[in-house]
This record gives sequence, structure tokens and C-alpha cells, in this order.
Amino acid sequence: MTSEMEPLAPSLSLPDQRNYDQSYGLALKIAFETLATIDIESQCQRAGAAYRVGDSQKVITLDYLNRQFEIIPPDQVREKGSPEEVPLRDKILIMHYFLQAKGTPLTSKPINFKELKEGASYFPTFSKRAILPLVDYFGKESPRLLEVAKQLGGEKADYGDAAVTIKAFPRVPITLVVWRGDEEFPPEANILFDSTISDYLPTEDIIVLCQTISWKLVSLLPQEGA
Repeated sequence: MTSEMEPLAPSLSLPDQRNYDQSYGLALKIAFETLATIDIESQCQRAGAAYRVGDSQKVITLDYLNRQFEIIPPDQVREKGSPEEVPLRDKILIMHYFLQAKGTPLTSKPINFKELKEGASYFPTFSKRAILPLVDYFGKESPRLLEVAKQLGGEKADYGDAAVTIKAFPRVPITLVVWRGDEEFPPEANILFDSTISDYLPTEDIIVLCQTISWKLVSLLPQEGA
């Protein structure tokens, strides 16, 4: 995913952005090939997904950022009830979560990004892509975070000056925390995870997921002059 380091797990990690279309297409192809080799019903139980077998197709239904998506073997990912094409990056995140999910019970023990495998090495990239947007857009007006996060199913959390927990996937809660700036200290932000998150996503995908969430929240802010 990043240009600074080699992928952690080439078969189930997001690719380098330098060759976006080709690399992301290959990552999705590999994910679908992996899907064909697993026990889907058992994997649905691990991922917190629903599974329906119809006359003509099998459908896996999975919640992602407060919306329902369907994985339809052999090679489809679509938003339920929507004609819009799902962005390639979201397709890969959905597939990687489903395929990697181990079904580990949540511990409710929060950890930060640096505590993840290779987290310290990847932190500068993570901070720039996922934390900085929170600081820039919510650091001086932290209550806005609570308002816009409701549209992603976010619930208030007890951290900092404002914090919300968003269930990105059924077993992947993400907590975003903001501290307001003042005359003496600049605003700050952080993102926390359940200690089990690495049983559901590799570190590179966690970067992209958090970046996606942060910028979705920014996009939900009222436009000036609107």
C-alpha cells in the first residue's frame, strides 16, 4: 500500500499506489481466488456475516461503515440495493476483512497504531493519512466529530474532548479521539483499536481503512455557505 515499505502480506494486503489500477485489480483477483478455496459458511461465522444460498447464487452479506454489502461468488462485491459501483479500494477492504477474520472475541482493550505489527514503522504514513485530517478539520471544533460520525453509525466514546466509536466491520470497532487546541497547545487526535484487530485486517489495510473513515467524516461536514 505504501511506497516506503514492501507489503506485509502480498496476497492479502493493499498494493502500492504507484501502479494503482493494475495492482489493485490483482489484489482483488487474488482475494476472489482465495474465496473459492474456503468454507464460506464457517468464514461467515468468523466474520459476523450472513450467508444465503439461493437457486442461482450464493450471497454473503456484510456490514461496512453502516451500510450493507454483498459478496457474490465468484467475483462480485456490490452495495445492497444500490446501482452504484463499489470503489475498488472498498472492495478489497471488504474482501480482506472477510477472508482474514479469525472470529476472535473482542477484548474491549484499546491499543494504538504503534502497538500493531510494524505499526511503529508505518506510523508516519498512518499519521499523515488518517490522523492529520482529524486534527485539521475537527481539532478546533471537536463537537462536529460527534455529529457527522452519526451518519456512519458512530457512538460517543469517553476519550479526549470528543471521541466516537465506529463499527467499520462487524468485528472491527474504530475509535477516533480529538483533543481541542487552545492558545497554549495545538489540537491533537488519535485512533484506537480493539486489541484483536490484527486477527481481522493486516496493518496496511488498517491504514487505508482509517484513512477512508477520516476522509468520509470530513466529506460529511456541512459545506461553508451551504
